[in-house]
Amino acid sequence: MKSIVALQTLVTAASLDMEPSAAELDAIEHEMPLIRAEVELLDVQIMTIDRTVTELDERRLRRARRKVLAARRDLTNRGHIVHSGGAA
Repeated sequence: MKSIVALQTLVTAASLDMEPSAAELDAIEHEMPLIRAEVELLDVQIMTIDRTVTELDERRLRRARRKVLAARRDLTNRGHIVHSGGAA
């Protein structure tokens, strides 16, 4: 009978304690306008989940979607890669 052994190395607590590098923090800071716009869109979407969408809600959704698109455009024009996905 063969024994079953893990083929990958174990994840230890020490490997999880690493902090982000300065480059990673800079990338996050650079993408922060997009992150904020996506969070705002998500907030509006959550707000309208369990109720009928009013005209004001539709305006909020359109405004939030436009902010996300504008933030993605600005980030792309600055030369950094934008990964698809997220709240939009």
